[in-house]
Amino acid sequence: MKRSQPEETEDASDNRKRVHLDDASETDGGDAVRRKRRKFALLLSYSGKGYLGMQRNPGYRTIEDDLLTALLHAGLMTEEGCTCPQMVQFQRAARTDKGVSAARQVVSVKLPDDIPDMVSAINEHLCSQIRVMAVRRTTKGFNSKSWCDSRTYSYMCPTFAFAPSVEMTNSSYRITQDVLDQLRTILKLYKGTHNFHNFTARKKPEDASANRYIMDIDCGNPFEREGFEWIIIKIKGQSFMMHQIRKMVGLVMAVCQGLVGADAIRRAWGQQRLDIPIAPGLGLVLEEPHYDKYNKRFGSDGLHEPLVWDDLKDKIQEFREVHIDSSIIKTEISEEPMLKWLATLPLHNFNSTEPGPEHPVAISNAQCSYRPKGKRWGGKKDDQGSDNEAEDEDEGDLDQYRVIPTQRPSQGSSTVPNGHPADSLGQGDDGASEVKGEGDDGVSKPEDENDKLEQDDDDGIDEAKDEGDGCVNKTMEGNDKASAPVKMEDPKNTIETNKLNNASDSEN
Repeated sequence: MKRSQPEETEDASDNRKRVHLDDASETDGGDAVRRKRRKFALLLSYSGKGYLGMQRNPGYRTIEDDLLTALLHAGLMTEEGCTCPQMVQFQRAARTDKGVSAARQVVSVKLPDDIPDMVSAINEHLCSQIRVMAVRRTTKGFNSKSWCDSRTYSYMCPTFAFAPSVEMTNSSYRITQDVLDQLRTILKLYKGTHNFHNFTARKKPEDASANRYIMDIDCGNPFEREGFEWIIIKIKGQSFMMHQIRKMVGLVMAVCQGLVGADAIRRAWGQQRLDIPIAPGLGLVLEEPHYDKYNKRFGSDGLHEPLVWDDLKDKIQEFREVHIDSSIIKTEISEEPMLKWLATLPLHNFNSTEPGPEHPVAISNAQCSYRPKGKRWGGKKDDQGSDNEAEDEDEGDLDQYRVIPTQRPSQGSSTVPNGHPADSLGQGDDGASEVKGEGDDGVSKPEDENDKLEQDDDDGIDEAKDEGDGCVNKTMEGNDKASAPVKMEDPKNTIETNKLNNASDSEN
């Protein structure tokens, strides 16, 4: 028990130095004050542009690193907790990969409960493209990952990605009702439980964890923005593996364009290893993790609020339009990642044994204005898409996400610990500042990063791969090699189109 303190004057009480017991072993003459910590759920919305994903990766700019730094500056976390989030039971509901955004992301963490307006206190130290929308008290055993029943993602892209081979692939394309009906019919094939070993990397068909349950998948009506017609596909499932959603979308695009028949989807669930392309990660958005079981058990007990966010719908939609949808549209128009990717789509053979098509039918000179440099449309082996598990479309230059290390500043310094200038914090007009170090050396993703699931949605199936559950990750435990990018030589079958994408692909 804490000893009772003698009465102090008001001035003496104000001058007393408050020190967290878990922040320092020495009080420097001040009285130690223990702050009661409780478990909270933080609802985040963020644009993934310029970030190497959600999970912290030392030396690179990540959503998690910016959030932990903001919690530290807001007085809600200690230095030890910021360095080793496991100490405060930090956990994310889903792990989004580089460039992937989230309309609703949930993080569970133990925080002191003596700050009345935690939302404002945290947002004050975040750049404008990351926002804490709500903070809600949960049970002490709540874990945002393990309590998550299912997750909903969306994929936004121009409708010309589904244009038949006879149509022009450009901004003037408008999807017809017949193509839209065909798209919805193909998407429905994914519903149910299937073996998705062909839709991820390093999964064998006999692995039980390759079986995933898709609850619902559909697309909305097309809409126009900035002279382009767009469409959004929504998919809800219990959990997803690395690249799974992007490969599902990529295969549907190939079917709609006439490159392969719809039977390829069913064949992909078999034992044979197929060559399935990965759609660009730009349009992928984590819509919401769902907590139906938690809400049913604790949401109406009178002590805890249910983890539903209907009251924040308008606020989240406003953020999404300003920072997520607009970013996707502007990047697609300026950098054309989808158009460039579509030019490489006929190079895939969609089969692990048969050679690529001698005369690809989906994209001709008249149909697509973009062609990768030095590529022929023949069926030679070095013109085919790579069918190995180190997907070449996802190789990118990581230097653009690198953070320049700085010493922790004193008060009034113009730089915060994560390497971002102080003027990038707060409600900026253009979101976060641009990431420095846009190199062109073709450095590939570190091996540890490739081994991870891009979305931390395993519900315990691939727990060994979740490096974020420990103290930051394995690089903090002595594996310094993972913190520096490793230069990889492209395999002979690699598509060189990725070298033209200086703003790297992202995703699940």
